[in-house]
Amino acid sequence: MNLLRALFLTIITGCGGAAYAQPAYPNKPVRLVVPFPPGGATDIVARAIGERLTVALGQPFVIENKAGASGNIGVEAVVRSPPDGYTLVVGAPQTLTINPQLFRNMPFAPERDLAPIVVIATVPNVLIVSTKVTAKTPQELVALAKAKPGKLNYGSSSIGGTPHLSAELFKSMTGTDIAHIPYRGSSPALQDLAGGQIDMMFDNLPAALPHIRSGLVRGMAVTTLKRSPSAPELPTLDESGLKGFDSQGWFSLLAPVGTPQAVLDRLNAEVNRILTTPEFRERLQKVGAEPVGGSIADFRERLRNETARWAAVIKFAGITAE
Repeated sequence: MNLLRALFLTIITGCGGAAYAQPAYPNKPVRLVVPFPPGGATDIVARAIGERLTVALGQPFVIENKAGASGNIGVEAVVRSPPDGYTLVVGAPQTLTINPQLFRNMPFAPERDLAPIVVIATVPNVLIVSTKVTAKTPQELVALAKAKPGKLNYGSSSIGGTPHLSAELFKSMTGTDIAHIPYRGSSPALQDLAGGQIDMMFDNLPAALPHIRSGLVRGMAVTTLKRSPSAPELPTLDESGLKGFDSQGWFSLLAPVGTPQAVLDRLNAEVNRILTTPEFRERLQKVGAEPVGGSIADFRERLRNETARWAAVIKFAGITAE
């Protein structure tokens, strides 16, 4: 009897060990939450990296656009998801470094509730105007705004995003009075700009570039200190007279805090590998983005630096979201 019992326990223990062995990641589809509407730069970069991760890891990375509350709704949904690597979010400066400084009652704290994985790409913002606006250069636009204080308006993809803060930085550096009209996402703002309902806006280059190339809007200048390889014909605002003007967006991958380190490391390594491939780099550059990559520690350092950087602009402009 004792021999039979020992044999039975051995079989059960062996089966239990096999049953609870961790399967290789991923072994089912992964949700990739984009906390903004389709068509914007965050969505464009998310779909590009999602397609490549699907091929590389053998499971679908399914894009889920979950917009609202300046991106907070989508990020909160990820924060509340199981930390198993099967729900990820594409983060941007607004949701990770700006919103926590604008909203009094944030539903999450990025540094506490999210596990950084990797920065995918950076993008310049670009100053674009309606074709109905007579100004052809940034200098002419500043002159027009000063001649008609409070008469011009600008749209933004949301309150507190880098396009919004770029416009406020522009106003502060030029001493102009331009009214702000916030939208729920880049696409509707671009549509109204193309239709002449608003006069100007700053937007991430990947979202704006097709509209510039089609002639629906007029591109004036990029917001980085160097011209973009994707649109080298556009000058920088720095070389257009606004010395030191520097603003850019970036897109990253994060998971709920508590996600196994092995999963985070696997995703970091795979994205870094994808970013070195010529075809993916070319794909990003065609839409106005520059690949970044790097370690999880690099990402944490960027979060600290960007939070401090935008705090100064937010304070100067007196921006609040509530």
